[in-house]
Amino acid sequence: MRYRLDLTLRRAEGALARVLGTAERRGFQPLSVDGEAHDDGDRWHLRMTVEGTREPEGLQQQLAKLYDCLAVDVREA
Repeated sequence: MRYRLDLTLRRAEGALARVLGTAERRGFQPLSVDGEAHDDGDRWHLRMTVEGTREPEGLQQQLAKLYDCLAVDVREA
């Protein structure tokens, strides 16, 4: 199944790498990544499409635990 993730991240060194690594370790392959900085310059809005056979709730819970992840929403793509 394919899923779309909408994330809000702190603009911190390594934040994107942590998100991608978490997705891969949870069994999801990133297919596309797109994002932009918020107007305040302290946060990113990131849209990511992933593919995997596992349930997306586990990925959502793990991403939410990341210090740099302020919000995460996962839905079917």
